[in-house]
Amino acid sequence: MKERTKGIIKLIVAVIVIAAAVVVAAMGIGKDKLGSAGNVKLGLDLAGGVSVTYETVKDNPTDTEMSDTVYKMQKRAESFSTEAQVYPEGSRRIIVSIPDVTDADAVLSGLGDAGNIYFVYGMGPDGVQNIVRYFDEESGEYKFELLNSIEQIAEAGDVVVDGSNIADAQPNIMQDDLKGTEYIVALSLDETGSQLFEDATRYCYTYYNATSEEDEYKNLIAIVYDNEVVSAPHVATIITGGQATISGQANYDESKMLATTIRVGALPLELQVLRYYVEGAHLGSDALHTSLIAGLIGFILIVLFMIVMYRVPGFAASIALVMYVSLMVICLNIFGVTLTLPGIAGIILSIGMAVDANVIIFTRIQEELASGKTVRSGIKLGFSKALSAIIDGNVTTIIAAVVLYFLGSGTVKGFAQTLAIGIILSMITALFITKFLLQALYETGADSVGLYGTKKERKTLNIVQNFPKFIAISGGIIVVGIVALIINLCTIKTPFSYGLDFSGGTATSVIFENGLPNGIQSEVEGLVKDTIGQSAEVSLVSDENMVQIKTKELSTEDRAKLATALKSTYGIEEGYITTESVGSAVSSEMKRDAWIAVIVATIGMLLYIWLRFKNFNFATSAVMALIHDVLVVLVLYAVCRSFISVGNTFIACMLTIVGYSINATIVIFDRIRENVREYSRKPMEEIVNTSITQTFSRSINTSLTTFVMVLVLAILGVTSVREFAIPLMVGIICGTFSSVCLTGGLWFNLQKKFKAKVED
Repeated sequence: MKERTKGIIKLIVAVIVIAAAVVVAAMGIGKDKLGSAGNVKLGLDLAGGVSVTYETVKDNPTDTEMSDTVYKMQKRAESFSTEAQVYPEGSRRIIVSIPDVTDADAVLSGLGDAGNIYFVYGMGPDGVQNIVRYFDEESGEYKFELLNSIEQIAEAGDVVVDGSNIADAQPNIMQDDLKGTEYIVALSLDETGSQLFEDATRYCYTYYNATSEEDEYKNLIAIVYDNEVVSAPHVATIITGGQATISGQANYDESKMLATTIRVGALPLELQVLRYYVEGAHLGSDALHTSLIAGLIGFILIVLFMIVMYRVPGFAASIALVMYVSLMVICLNIFGVTLTLPGIAGIILSIGMAVDANVIIFTRIQEELASGKTVRSGIKLGFSKALSAIIDGNVTTIIAAVVLYFLGSGTVKGFAQTLAIGIILSMITALFITKFLLQALYETGADSVGLYGTKKERKTLNIVQNFPKFIAISGGIIVVGIVALIINLCTIKTPFSYGLDFSGGTATSVIFENGLPNGIQSEVEGLVKDTIGQSAEVSLVSDENMVQIKTKELSTEDRAKLATALKSTYGIEEGYITTESVGSAVSSEMKRDAWIAVIVATIGMLLYIWLRFKNFNFATSAVMALIHDVLVVLVLYAVCRSFISVGNTFIACMLTIVGYSINATIVIFDRIRENVREYSRKPMEEIVNTSITQTFSRSINTSLTTFVMVLVLAILGVTSVREFAIPLMVGIICGTFSSVCLTGGLWFNLQKKFKAKVED
């Protein structure tokens, strides 16, 4: 009776703690709702917005130059959204992310190319004329253009100040009794710039009442941005103190644009655009909605599976999974992780993998009960014997996540973060929360062996004997891939169909809310040709009513023209267009980084297994199986190139498969090591077959739960998620096959040829 009371108290405590975590994850704490799901930062692919990656023109900028540039870019970005983020990536790159914008085209246009800005004399003291006024027939306005290059103007000493002297520029409105409403730009200069500007305006003001064309040019100070004259205001007074106003703008938007242009150019470093990304808010909302539904459905299916297969332990694990999801949401808040589509995929995948630790434990418990142990003893031994396999398997997956984080970029880093957090939380919930709940349920009276189940004796699988057949199957699949690669090289000149991240260019996705019109593909091809003079590769995604347009890399101006043409021709609403542009330099880097990431992760896993098992044959056979899995998935990319491309999620997909496969392999190797110690007199072939048979149900059940989660993603997810999910499904299947059918046979043959001691 005393034990039952103790168990009830434990359950009450567990329910209170888990309920508290659920409430925090759902509603948050305090007025700021800290920890809540609604407080998680969403990436641009979910919230909509603009992301631009810049690179410094200077090869080796100093830390001070980079930090000053990031600071000024942050101030500029905040004029578009208070949620804007600017952060460095590496030693030369700066990423600007502006979420939740309603007019992404206008923001990207205002963002500009971030060239340097200069204030120059219209005609300098030495009588050199630097600008000329002309009438632009297209706009019906007078405009200015440069007569000399910036280098020539600087050499002549006619640059008044440059971007390094500008502290700030803000749009403003002035009310004047005589002039009425004036739209101005308020300009602030640093100490050096203040003195230079005072000297320049003193010279220009001398010619304020100009009576000749030459004197008029002497009265002008031109603002030159990216080698174009954006404004050439008259100097109406001598400006002291570093505070000036630029008047003459037609409206507030024009003042805002000029102020933005000045701030963009007022950078310590000159920047160039490497890539940009514009996501329509509607598309992001749809992606988030479908991914969350996929996660909920998969979660429910896993809970049902666990309860049916493992009874009371499965029920305890299901409650622990609720805690796991709540902790994941809270951790996303604590660590400030920006949630992206790949990040959601990482969470959903980690839910499937979170089951793995529980399956290993419960399988061990059932084995102990089948050998005649009591339920109490079976629970204790089950957790104890499963510990090493759980730790080893999860550490190797974390290695993959760490490599992804440091070698990946953008959304791939988000995937790595959520995967790593998920793996750590899965170990915590399985080893502590599930154990606590299971002991509490046992103490309240759930102490019958029938409530836990016993592992039925399974006929020993002849894996080692059939190893040559399994090798032949794998070899046949890889040969198919080689043939497909040769065909691809002969037809499309590349081994795979590369996505934008690996090929470079500009991709525009358009949602037709009322369905795709007949003949839309050829119509859009013609529209693109007429609008920007480029041929385009146009494809349809019928189930999403989406048209995808891929072209060579477009300038900001051409991209805006194309978006305007699509909106006016087909009545596309704001937020239904996504644009991404990647420069060729970035795409080449991503190809290189993809292979480096896979190789580094594989070497890291090999070293860990070698050190942990102290047997090089274990490490070698595990890595050979990993290479097999990578090759099989590459076969999929080669054969299915028409609807699966090698793109941004390719690295994440490959390393997830590698981590998942090694996890399953380690469970088998851990059992082989244990059985070698316990049954040292038995033939090695028999020990390997027995070990694989003993872990077979774990291999199948874990693969099944993870596969279900990814399958739901593939069915319900948007195109970008589907391109991640389908290869992952193939990877789960081939990873299970290699772990069960290949690794044991590989190790046996290596051990026979290069006999090595198996240590604890």
